[in-house]
Parts: sequence; C-alpha cells; structure tokens
Amino acid sequence: MTRSDLRCIVEEVGANALMDELIHALTEALRTFDGEQTEVRKRDGFLLESARQPGCLEWMPVMQRGHAVTVKMVSYSPHNPEERGLPTIIATNSLYDVRSGHLIALMDGVFATALRTGAASAVATRCLASPDSRVIGLIGCGAQAVTQLHAISRLFPITEVLGYDTNPEAQESFARRTAFLGLNVKIVPLAELEERSDIICTATSVAVGGGPVLSEKKLKPHVHINAVGSDLPGKTELPKSLLERSLVCPDFTVQCLVEGECQQIRPDQVGPDLITLVKNPDVYEPWREKPTVFDSTGYALEDQVVTALFLKHAERLGLGTSVGLETVGGDALDPYALLHTPEAAPKRDVRLATGS
Repeated sequence: MTRSDLRCIVEEVGANALMDELIHALTEALRTFDGEQTEVRKRDGFLLESARQPGCLEWMPVMQRGHAVTVKMVSYSPHNPEERGLPTIIATNSLYDVRSGHLIALMDGVFATALRTGAASAVATRCLASPDSRVIGLIGCGAQAVTQLHAISRLFPITEVLGYDTNPEAQESFARRTAFLGLNVKIVPLAELEERSDIICTATSVAVGGGPVLSEKKLKPHVHINAVGSDLPGKTELPKSLLERSLVCPDFTVQCLVEGECQQIRPDQVGPDLITLVKNPDVYEPWREKPTVFDSTGYALEDQVVTALFLKHAERLGLGTSVGLETVGGDALDPYALLHTPEAAPKRDVRLATGS
C-alpha cells in the first residue's frame, strides 16, 4: 500500500476516530493481557555511529501464541530532520504466521509509532492525571509531541497548550502542525510551562547524559508527566529527585530499568507497570492528586495493537498490494524450482499494508 492508501484510511476513518479506536484497542489489550498467551520481548539492537550524537537500530518482537508474531524494526537518528530531511524515528512493522513463519504483512511504522506512542500516554494519563487537568505542556515540539497532544486531548478537556523546544523551527511550526485540533497553543519559556501545566509530556532528543530537560522548581502538586524521550542507557529527561517523590509507572519494566527514566532509581522505587495500572485503576486513583510519571520507552504490545488496527481497516477498504516477496509455491523441496517455473504465481503472497 502506498502513502495515498494510508492517507485513505485516515481520511475514511477520521483522525479523531482513528485515535479513539486505537486508545480503546490498546486499553483492552492491556486490560485483558495474559502472559501465557502473549509473549513480549524487550527491544534489542545496534548503536548507529555518528560524529555528533549516536542513534540506534532496534527490533521489537511480540508473539500471540497460536496466531502471529509482530516485529517492528525501528531506528532512532536524532539529527535526521536537519541533516537528511527524514523523521527522527523511522520504522517498519511486519507480521508473521506463528505456525509456518510465513510473512503475512509489511507496513509503515513511522506514522504507526507516533500514533501508538500518543495513545499509550493517553491511557496512562487517564489513570494517573487529575481529572480536572486542563493545561498541558509539551517539552519538545517535534513529531511525537503532535500525537501526544492529539491523544491526550481526546480524553481531557484541554483549554490551553504550552510548548517549549530548544529548536526554534520546531517551536515556530508547532501551532501550525497541531492546528487540526483546534486548541489554544502558546510557545512559552520553560519555567512558565512547568509552573502552569497539569500534564507535561517530554519528548526530546536530549543526548545521553544531557538531561534533565526540566528543572522541577515550580511543578504543580498534582502534575502528571509522560516521559517519552528516554530510549537509550544514560539518556534521561527527568530529575532523579522528581522520580523519587513520584509514582513512576513504566510501560515495560525490564526495558525501562535499562533505558528509561527507571534507570535512575532502584527497582524497589518503581511503581506498577502499564498493564497493572490499567487492570487496577482504582488502586492508584489517590495518586491523581500527587506527582506521577509514565516512563514510556516504547512497548512492543503497542506495535502489535496498532498494526492489527491498520490491517483491519486496510482489509475492510480493500487497500494494500499483494507482493510475492518470498520464494514459495512450486516444489517446496527444490530451492531452484523458481528457475523451472518462473511464470508460476506464488501460492501465498505478502500483503503490503502500508508503505512509502
């Protein structure tokens, strides 16, 4: 499927309806999660060398027993926008039949990752933020900030949006990029953002060892923070002192202890993970009037949910292209069978659900 097909899905379903559907689907996946049926692995990969700031190329797998394996290949290259005109995060999602290993579908992960990251923050924010929250602050006004704002605004009656970024271009264009939400967006000094925000989302490309990105001087007593930018060992956005006095909820504990905000604190200081939070929201309701942090490092279960959602709509709308990427069909015991019958169509094709 081309970008025009992906655009067709968003236009047909509607951006708000699509985000609402994703938030609901992710909430249900977390609420009904069964570790005996779904196995999620923490991401692993390679560092990408760079003269300025290293990035990474990683894979994120999750298996639904008896059904399929979803794998996302994702790269983080912080200087992509200015050096190459490419997104900071580039990804591809793939789906494999768990019985045969056959590749079922291959789809874009750039848009999907932005969407599911926003949806995850919305799910956590619904459980942890004060229900009276009206002002949201975005530290880092890049691509991730757009879907953070979109998702959270679907659950809270946001009256004011405060933005701050060290990149002047990102700051200046943020209101334009979020205009479709019809919200009052202001660019303000960091100190004002911290003092006035009920909800704060940090989604920065801060370098390893370069944090924190906020001062913690005048935060509201009930502030909820979605920390989205930590995704490497040594890369953190929040002050350790803030984490130590907050309820810190990781998306995936074993991963967050290595490369999330949780790497700054002891394991016994880490609060419930996202699954536990969603399964038992009433238990943590008193924390809505105290400082809370969602440590969002990126959870492969989120990729499985958003991949399934897009494939469902692609099938419903008749979108996508069948491509014979795998050498299957003909004589299964003869690897050279394709030479003998080059005109034969493969019996099973890959569905290209989204692409460029």
